[in-house]
Amino acid sequence: MSRGSRSGARSRPRNPSRAWLEAQATAIRPWHRRALGCGLIVAVATLVQMGGLAWIVAHAVIAGQGIAELWPVLLVVGLALVLRAAAQWGQEVSGQACGLTVKREVRAQLLAKLHALGPVRLASRHSAGIASQLVDQVESLEGYYARFRPQVMLALLVPLLYLVVVLWLNWLAAIWLLIAAPLIPLFMALIGMGAQRLNEAQFRAVTRLSGHFLDRVRGITTLQLFGLGERATAEVSDVAHDYRRRSMRTLRVAFLSSAVLEFFAAVSVAVVAIYIGLGLLGYIDYGPAGELDLFSGLFILLLAPEFFQPLRTLSQHYHDRASALGAAEGLMALLDEPVPATDSASAQAPSGAMTAAVELEAVELSHVGRQRVLGPLSLRVESGEVVALVGPSGSGKSSLLQLIAGFVAADRGRVAVTPGPAIAWLDQRPLIIQGTLAENLRLVAPTASDAALRSALEEAGLGAWLRAAKGGLDTPLGERGVGLSGGEGQRLALARVFLSPARLVLLDEPTAALDPETERAVVTALQRLAATGRTLLVATHHPALMAMADRVLALDGGRLVSAPGTLWQEVPIS
Repeated sequence: MSRGSRSGARSRPRNPSRAWLEAQATAIRPWHRRALGCGLIVAVATLVQMGGLAWIVAHAVIAGQGIAELWPVLLVVGLALVLRAAAQWGQEVSGQACGLTVKREVRAQLLAKLHALGPVRLASRHSAGIASQLVDQVESLEGYYARFRPQVMLALLVPLLYLVVVLWLNWLAAIWLLIAAPLIPLFMALIGMGAQRLNEAQFRAVTRLSGHFLDRVRGITTLQLFGLGERATAEVSDVAHDYRRRSMRTLRVAFLSSAVLEFFAAVSVAVVAIYIGLGLLGYIDYGPAGELDLFSGLFILLLAPEFFQPLRTLSQHYHDRASALGAAEGLMALLDEPVPATDSASAQAPSGAMTAAVELEAVELSHVGRQRVLGPLSLRVESGEVVALVGPSGSGKSSLLQLIAGFVAADRGRVAVTPGPAIAWLDQRPLIIQGTLAENLRLVAPTASDAALRSALEEAGLGAWLRAAKGGLDTPLGERGVGLSGGEGQRLALARVFLSPARLVLLDEPTAALDPETERAVVTALQRLAATGRTLLVATHHPALMAMADRVLALDGGRLVSAPGTLWQEVPIS
């Protein structure tokens, strides 16, 4: 191994997940410091409270003093209680602010990455898995930043403060606390290693479960038609039981760690209590035991549980660290997914800078793991022009439309689109959500009136269907178009295009898989859409759509094989 490779291996972080979690904490340093400050105030107020209680008991029992002599100290103890409660509230609020800030920042990073990858490069990832990462895995980060990170410093500073006080009162009791304290972090780390691995496996399991369940729900009609409904239900049940077992295994480890740490803390406090009791009774005369009095003994005894409390709290939140590390692995995998480098300029041109609707210059496009699928290619589409893209399957028609729409970035060349309110996209599977007909139409025009919705449906050829529907615009539709035929769903998507302010409309095989009558209705609607002066780019094999086009461009192997303006009859398709 060369010296350079060895130095590179040394510079690589040993725990990338932990390094990534720490990198996200940059924006929360002010809130983190506030949480630490409030935690230290809690520790000081607790010290005053315990010292005051020990002083009151000692003077009431030994000196026989009453309320008249003890009320100033009682007032101090009461103020310490109020200050402690206020500081605990401040620590909790500051911690929550840390968690919320990080979740907001990480979600912004994820959404930016998803936007950069685009729908084409995200096609290999299941939508349910992405949703699980955006929701469940990001939520798992909150406990780490809100509770665990502040508690790490408090678990070091607060016991040290109490240890100094106990050392001043009785060095033998301080030595025992010093011996017992490291046992808790030691066992916490040992158990936490296993908990982290279990959390990572649990997140992977819930991601698989989300995708598995969503696939079965989407295909429920097909499963019922083939009589596989019960089998699919059993499969989902098995996967859910596997996730339940993984969750219970993680919880068992968490409860086991808490039980072990509570045991050591209880034993340590009991040893201190026995030492103080025997010392006060005179059974121990070694070292400072003979100097113990009621005040110092009671003060140490009250501080002993508080000495271990920050460590116990840290152990309770240690599973938050394990969950965050497990979630970080999946989030890093998505955030680190490479976006192909590009030297292209892909943007909307300034107003007045170009007269064409679309301009492509020497554009090339390739997908990860595949050779070039498009280009080099140059194209100019004028505003208001209707262009038909033809060619065999795999020739690059859909890739060209995706490039113009911005779903994928070019590797080389320039892509320019005239500024406009939006770009309308229509493919073979239009998006239809569960809701009413009006709600589906208002996805593109939230403020559109009922009259505008009816007019758009008429233009798209759904006027007769609307008049026959009992619910009218309030007709309920199921997800993915349940309640509509394929042609009706396509015309509903066209009605949205009519409502949209978009001047550039991209259509990918809009008449595919439709019967002849429905095809004619869709073509007629597209002719009306073209008459509105919008720019249309249509990838198609349909002769009627080619006939309505101002130009027909043929693609083969990702390149234009005919000059712009060539008639269809002269364009070679194969």
